[in-house]
Amino acid sequence: MVRFGIIGTNFITERLLEDVKDYEDFHLTAVYSRTKERAEEFAEKYGAEEVYGSVEEMAKSNNVDAVYIASPNSFHAHQAITVMEKGKHVLCEKPMASNAKEVESMVEAAKKNEVLLMEAMKTTFLPNFLSIQKNIHKIGKVRRYVGSFCKYSSRFDAYKKGEVLNAFNPKYSNGSLMDLGVYCIYPMLLLFESPQSIQAHAVKLETGVDGEGSIIFSYADMEAVVIHSKISTSFSPSEIQGENGSILIDNISDPEHVEIRYKDGSEENITQSSAFPSMYYEVAEFIKLITEGKRESAINSHYHSLTTIKIVEEARKQAGIVYPADQ
Repeated sequence: MVRFGIIGTNFITERLLEDVKDYEDFHLTAVYSRTKERAEEFAEKYGAEEVYGSVEEMAKSNNVDAVYIASPNSFHAHQAITVMEKGKHVLCEKPMASNAKEVESMVEAAKKNEVLLMEAMKTTFLPNFLSIQKNIHKIGKVRRYVGSFCKYSSRFDAYKKGEVLNAFNPKYSNGSLMDLGVYCIYPMLLLFESPQSIQAHAVKLETGVDGEGSIIFSYADMEAVVIHSKISTSFSPSEIQGENGSILIDNISDPEHVEIRYKDGSEENITQSSAFPSMYYEVAEFIKLITEGKRESAINSHYHSLTTIKIVEEARKQAGIVYPADQ
């Protein structure tokens, strides 16, 4: 059993706790929130014994083995390093941090303190992503990858009325690419490794974050396109195009239906059923690694997290998206 502390009492944390509620090896021990009242309310709801209004105090707890971080992106690095310095393992929500410099400092802290640091990119552990990896040879030589995650944010309604919530506030290193685009980039790296070059464009909002954007990735014998948006919704699937056919993916962040359409007109459903809710799989990998005494995931590796954030940072630079955390 691994005793967890959580940082961040939002809907993402609630979903994770719901997804692992029947997982015996996961035990929620401690809760941190920016206000102790919120932490107490959350702890009572989910049965945590300890409540903290300070990350530093939680880090000292002898009843916490690992910490799940789901705070705003700009807080990830400092909070992760703080708890890793006290010997806690860290499962950190995506994106790992604001920029490559922060991620590098997190990896350095993990190695120095001999703890596990893993990015909570759930997609790469899901049965349907594994099915894509297993079946991709069937479409022949891959010529194009199209990753699309465009989902209108309800917080944009508030933005248009003059209220800037976290989702569109550069202080928190948010925006379309950070929140949604990474779901397209991370799996791309596992499938095709690093691109040779990128070209990025974005629609920049008045606050300085990106509302939507696109990136073209150049490889030696293929290209990849990533489309992301928080100010519009796309109903088109993501797609991997090969010389013999294409793999269609209904939802790149949480694929539920995956099929191959061959050039001769035939189709093959390669969807795999999930035995567990989606966030269960990343937690299971994390706990398995701790139990085995490992300090890095071979799938959501330090390399993949660093490469992803370097691509994101370069794309932001090209689009003129700069956060306070970059200064």
